Amino acid sequence: MEGILYLEDGQTYRGKGFGASATNTGELIFNTAMGGYQEMLTDPASKGLVINMTYPLIGNYGVSEIDNESDHIHAFGLVTRDISFRPSNSMSVMSISEWLRAHGVPGVYNVDTRAITKTIRSKGTMKCVISTEGISKEHAQDLINKPLMSDFMKAAGVQLRVLRPGSLAEGLPGKGLKIAVIDFGIKKSLIKALTDLGCDVVLCPYDTTAEEILAMDPDGLLLPGGPGDPRQAVQGIKTVSTLIGRFPIMGICTGHLVLALAAGLDIYKLKFGHHGANHGVKNLETGKSAISSQGHSFAVDKDTINDSDMVVTHINLNDGTVEGIRHKTLPVFSVSFHPEGAPGSCDTKELFGQYIQTVKDVRSGAWKGGGKNA
Repeated sequence: MEGILYLEDGQTYRGKGFGASATNTGELIFNTAMGGYQEMLTDPASKGLVINMTYPLIGNYGVSEIDNESDHIHAFGLVTRDISFRPSNSMSVMSISEWLRAHGVPGVYNVDTRAITKTIRSKGTMKCVISTEGISKEHAQDLINKPLMSDFMKAAGVQLRVLRPGSLAEGLPGKGLKIAVIDFGIKKSLIKALTDLGCDVVLCPYDTTAEEILAMDPDGLLLPGGPGDPRQAVQGIKTVSTLIGRFPIMGICTGHLVLALAAGLDIYKLKFGHHGANHGVKNLETGKSAISSQGHSFAVDKDTINDSDMVVTHINLNDGTVEGIRHKTLPVFSVSFHPEGAPGSCDTKELFGQYIQTVKDVRSGAWKGGGKNA
């Protein structure tokens, strides 16, 4: 079947379709990861995105039963130079085309993904229409003219409170540290990183109030990633602002940006975002650098940090943007990259251990304030 990718600036890329017979309108981004397509497509933070892969061959290891980051595909479409319809992997249960078809998601291949990437780099992230239904250019333009939804967090996270007991919590839920999570769109690997450390994780809807979280009496609060514009998380920002100083807080990706807004900082949209598994970051407090997995379109405005209670801890080695912040005196910090990887590097996974140790120190009264993140 025919595949078409129609860009907001009028460019049209015609190729071959795979996956579902469908048409979607979304925000076009490029991802530089060589693999990990199953994780990135099922990451709730991908809701609303059409992902253009820079690596030319996708799908060669198929789709497994264990690599999903949620229960379904959240991305609105996938674009690649070539795909494999006959994967070679003992864990594969189906091809990527069969998988996308099962979830109603269209894909387009046999197009110039390098040219698409160069367009995004020069003109910035833009709206697009992806279709495998043979639609006309006029129909695509009509779809482009309609506004995109900006607050995908309403649908990405849990609607009711959910407990995920820690795997090391003395065999029973309720025996480990209780970590409340405001679910903007959390990945399964992030939950696993916490439960593997013995934490009982309580997932809360993204519009949970500070009073509701305080009533849970948690030991700490974690703010995960999620889709859309962080500035739309009005209740989340208000909640976090109230909870700063009540217990240790760690933010990741969208959670990092929500924390920044709650602390009085400003954020802005990046020209084409950071999407990939090979982004270098530097810890300014230790001098160490690491490779990180990233998937965000916004960054903290470093000019608003100078007169605040926050300091910069990490920067991006490609463009110098802020990748991490912490409070000067309170047990509060955040990073815009993913310490849990999935896909990509786990070079910074120790941040979870440091956060949990901080939670324990605060609970025992051993925490003395300040401190640096490795």
